Amino acid sequence: MPSELILLVDDEPSITQLARMYLEREGYRVHEADDGESALEAVAQHKPALLVLDVMLPKLDGFDVCRRLRSAGDQVPIIMLTARDEDIDKILGLELGADDYLTKPFNPRELTARVKAILRRSEPKKTTDTSPLHRGDLMVDPVSREVRLAERTLDLRAQEFDLLFTLAEQPGRVFTREQLLQIAWGFDYYGQTRTVDVHIAHLRKKLEGGSVKIETVTGVGYKFVV
Repeated sequence: MPSELILLVDDEPSITQLARMYLEREGYRVHEADDGESALEAVAQHKPALLVLDVMLPKLDGFDVCRRLRSAGDQVPIIMLTARDEDIDKILGLELGADDYLTKPFNPRELTARVKAILRRSEPKKTTDTSPLHRGDLMVDPVSREVRLAERTLDLRAQEFDLLFTLAEQPGRVFTREQLLQIAWGFDYYGQTRTVDVHIAHLRKKLEGGSVKIETVTGVGYKFVV
């Protein structure tokens, strides 16, 4: 059973109580905060394994909390919660460095599934061949989770690594967004395909100047090419 600490940040007690019940049922420890400033203090003090972060918060909103954590170099995984089913909210959260998002009201079972999937990313990828991948001037090591492009080491977040590894493992194969969600994110398709697009955009920027790239296959998805 897991024992990682999850920080729940929401000012609606009904939501934190329900999420706490389901997370604790899965063996997680839970700490709560009800505003953005308290969230930042709790991250510094308790070093949670993952942050469930509402967008609409007193004092500092969730976007500001996410922005400050990432600016300070803190890579704690973040699942954003938004009450508004608008793409701009979700995209902004992902652009600021969030790993995933859920729209309220959400199924608490789906939340626990997302938490499990994200926390599994910190583990070495389970594959029959654990030797590094070499694609052009790119090296991807699934054991150390290190990525090098020519002479430089790329600073990838956990989700970016898993997405790149999935694509690079089978160069030339076209993956749909739904397939990438299932393989790289670790959960079934819930309609969150924009998550894939934003992470692909981040990877493309980091792969600039190298001999490899991620191409869009219009109407289908993406493929890795050398």
